[in-house]
Amino acid sequence: MSPEVEALVQRQLTTGKYKSAIEVILAAIQLLEKQEDIYQGRLQELQRDALIGQQASQRGEVVDGATALAQIRANLRRRSQP
Repeated sequence: MSPEVEALVQRQLTTGKYKSAIEVILAAIQLLEKQEDIYQGRLQELQRDALIGQQASQRGEVVDGATALAQIRANLRRRSQP
Protein backbone atom coordinates (compact mmCIF):
# COMPACT_ATOMS: atom_id res chain seq x y z
CA MET A 1 0.00 0.00 0.00
CA SER A 2 1.07 3.55 -0.60
CA PRO A 3 2.07 5.65 2.40
CA GLU A 4 -1.11 7.71 1.96
CA VAL A 5 -3.33 4.62 2.12
CA GLU A 6 -1.43 3.25 5.10
CA ALA A 7 -1.89 6.61 6.86
CA LEU A 8 -5.62 6.56 6.09
CA VAL A 9 -5.95 3.04 7.48
CA GLN A 10 -3.99 4.05 10.57
CA ARG A 11 -6.25 7.08 11.13
CA GLN A 12 -9.30 4.85 10.93
CA LEU A 13 -7.77 2.42 13.41
CA THR A 14 -7.05 5.20 15.89
CA THR A 15 -10.75 6.15 15.93
CA GLY A 16 -11.43 2.79 17.57
CA LYS A 17 -14.17 1.99 15.10
CA TYR A 18 -12.09 -0.76 13.49
CA LYS A 19 -9.97 -3.41 15.17
CA SER A 20 -7.70 -4.24 12.23
CA ALA A 21 -6.54 -2.99 8.86
CA ILE A 22 -8.55 -5.79 7.24
CA GLU A 23 -11.75 -4.39 8.80
CA VAL A 24 -10.94 -0.94 7.39
CA ILE A 25 -10.30 -2.41 3.95
CA LEU A 26 -13.48 -4.50 4.04
CA ALA A 27 -15.51 -1.42 5.03
CA ALA A 28 -13.96 0.50 2.13
CA ILE A 29 -14.83 -2.31 -0.27
CA GLN A 30 -18.42 -2.36 0.97
CA LEU A 31 -18.69 1.39 0.42
CA LEU A 32 -17.23 0.98 -3.06
CA GLU A 33 -19.79 -1.71 -3.86
CA LYS A 34 -22.65 0.51 -2.60
CA GLN A 35 -21.34 3.41 -4.66
CA GLU A 36 -21.17 1.20 -7.75
CA ASP A 37 -24.74 -0.03 -7.15
CA ILE A 38 -25.94 3.58 -6.88
CA TYR A 39 -24.02 4.53 -10.03
CA GLN A 40 -25.46 1.60 -11.99
CA GLY A 41 -28.99 2.38 -10.79
CA ARG A 42 -28.64 6.04 -11.77
CA LEU A 43 -27.14 5.09 -15.13
CA GLN A 44 -30.10 2.83 -15.85
CA GLU A 45 -32.51 5.65 -14.90
CA LEU A 46 -30.72 8.06 -17.23
CA GLN A 47 -30.72 5.53 -20.07
CA ARG A 48 -34.44 4.93 -19.55
CA ASP A 49 -35.14 8.69 -19.50
CA ALA A 50 -33.06 9.17 -22.66
CA LEU A 51 -35.03 6.44 -24.41
CA ILE A 52 -38.33 8.03 -23.34
CA GLY A 53 -37.11 11.37 -24.68
CA GLN A 54 -35.95 9.84 -27.95
CA GLN A 55 -39.29 8.10 -28.44
CA ALA A 56 -41.18 11.31 -27.67
CA SER A 57 -38.99 13.16 -30.16
CA GLN A 58 -39.72 10.57 -32.85
CA ARG A 59 -43.45 11.07 -32.21
CA GLY A 60 -43.00 14.85 -32.48
CA GLU A 61 -43.90 15.39 -28.83
CA VAL A 62 -41.08 17.76 -27.97
CA VAL A 63 -40.84 21.53 -27.68
CA ASP A 64 -37.89 23.87 -27.96
CA GLY A 65 -36.08 25.01 -24.83
CA ALA A 66 -37.62 28.49 -24.66
CA THR A 67 -41.13 27.06 -24.89
CA ALA A 68 -40.37 24.42 -22.26
CA LEU A 69 -39.03 27.06 -19.85
CA ALA A 70 -42.09 29.25 -20.42
CA GLN A 71 -44.34 26.29 -19.65
CA ILE A 72 -42.40 25.46 -16.50
CA ARG A 73 -42.57 29.07 -15.30
CA ALA A 74 -46.31 29.22 -15.98
CA ASN A 75 -46.84 25.98 -14.02
CA LEU A 76 -44.81 27.36 -11.11
CA ARG A 77 -46.82 30.59 -11.10
CA ARG A 78 -50.09 28.65 -11.06
CA ARG A 79 -48.88 26.50 -8.15
CA SER A 80 -47.82 29.51 -6.10
CA GLN A 81 -51.19 31.24 -6.45
CA PRO A 82 -53.65 30.69 -3.58
